[in-house]
Amino acid sequence: MPSWTGGSPDCAAPFWKIDMNSLHIARFTVAYWCVFAMALMPVACAVLAKRGGFRAADNHDPRGWAARQTDWRARALAAQSNTFECLPFFIGAVIVAHQLGAAQTLLDLLALAFVMLRMFYVLMYVSDMPAIRSAVWLGAFAVNTAIFFLGYR
Repeated sequence: MPSWTGGSPDCAAPFWKIDMNSLHIARFTVAYWCVFAMALMPVACAVLAKRGGFRAADNHDPRGWAARQTDWRARALAAQSNTFECLPFFIGAVIVAHQLGAAQTLLDLLALAFVMLRMFYVLMYVSDMPAIRSAVWLGAFAVNTAIFFLGYR
């Protein structure tokens, strides 16, 4: 509860009389920022797929447009789907690790590693390098599993 420097407890003090040192201001950890970055990654995949090949008329039937894509555009859309699929486990793992009191520095480093691996995964997917892509997917999954169990004692 904030401590007020003026007024009675029954009425709210003006903002200039609030003791800012007693307020708790939530701060995002690096791992939470990584969750935000991962939430944006499917959008980045869609932008990549549509870059230069998506017209305003295509917006009337975007799924039809997506179904007609081939080569790298189709792979970018597939990477988007896979990125959506990995999000729940990553978000859950970061939350569980925080709740279990995992070492913050290690959690942050693992979350950064996960984001970088997933970025590399998208690059390998779009570049049509399936063997490397699968190895990177496995590495990202292993990192995510490590995040999940990081706070386990």
